[in-house]
Amino acid sequence: MKNRTRTLILAGTAAALVASLVAAGPAPAAPAADRAKTASVHGGGTIFFPYSPEDDIRFTVEAESVPWSRPYPAPGPEKGLPTDARGRVTVSHHFKATGFTGTAEAEVDCLVTGGKTATLTAVVKSSNVGWEGKRIGISVQDGERGAPDRLGFSWAVANLDRKPDGTVYEPPVGTCMAPAPFTEVTKGAFKVTPAPLSPLPAP
Repeated sequence: MKNRTRTLILAGTAAALVASLVAAGPAPAAPAADRAKTASVHGGGTIFFPYSPEDDIRFTVEAESVPWSRPYPAPGPEKGLPTDARGRVTVSHHFKATGFTGTAEAEVDCLVTGGKTATLTAVVKSSNVGWEGKRIGISVQDGERGAPDRLGFSWAVANLDRKPDGTVYEPPVGTCMAPAPFTEVTKGAFKVTPAPLSPLPAP
């Protein structure tokens, strides 16, 4: 199990942020059409990962913004964050060399969009590679003008750090933290619906 986990390719700050938003005062109101939108990502696809070119690696994402819905027990984000979200992510990686398929299902907790690109995070609820409780980060780019969709993920090529003693380790992924969408979607498609950040809730 330990080796499978290692090889599975698919395998106070928040308080300060919200406090600074509050101190800055209300932001200009977004146009009515934008305010009516809900940020979301929907779809599924197979990606090409250059370090496992013969493997079948698939993602599905169903994520929707639900601002201010996940309160934190601390001053500042006690009402949650404008990027709070819900939904589900599934990951499947079939290793051609061994015939093993690693899987994980995760619950979305954060989503933010910018144009046709989104980053989201989700906490793994079930897995056959020991990922339960791990937060994973996903980025999705909805291809435009004939360009392919793209996807990135927070493991395999990113999110490593070094301790003072030189030990290399994988730090936890923070909410909505994911690398750029560095792989290409070869089958399937994703749809990103962007929306501006939600206004601050009433005091």
